Amino acid sequence: MAAVITLGWRERVALPDLGITGLKAKLDTGARSSALHVDTLEVFRRDGADWLRFEVSSGRRRVRAWQAEAAASDRRVVTDTGGHRSERWFIRSMVSVAGEVYPIDISLTDRRHMLFPMLLGRTAIAGRFAVDPRLSYTQPRVERAVTDIP
Repeated sequence: MAAVITLGWRERVALPDLGITGLKAKLDTGARSSALHVDTLEVFRRDGADWLRFEVSSGRRRVRAWQAEAAASDRRVVTDTGGHRSERWFIRSMVSVAGEVYPIDISLTDRRHMLFPMLLGRTAIAGRFAVDPRLSYTQPRVERAVTDIP
């Protein structure tokens, strides 16, 4: 049995399908789904399916911004930590964390008042990593080009 990698409560992640690298994420075992902050969101049709065009910024100071497009995988109601329910668009994208690259579902939402543009929920963490809330940024900072990620 392979050893489980232990991560901190915050880490840097990449979303290679979207061309996003070095994004700060909060690992939240209390949240079921993962969420990504988007500054803008536009729905359009491509080949008979709903697609989403959006802009992601690296944080409150908008040090870096990425333009991205992804096929919509779902639209469903999500309850936030305050108990507020809202309908959100979801995409399916690869995530790169601690050297592992795998697909996850991500809701697109406004997280501008949150400290981290990305929330990695328990469905994206379970069975892959342990989270130690005493730790922070346990993985080396790696800025990899999209083509470098398997």
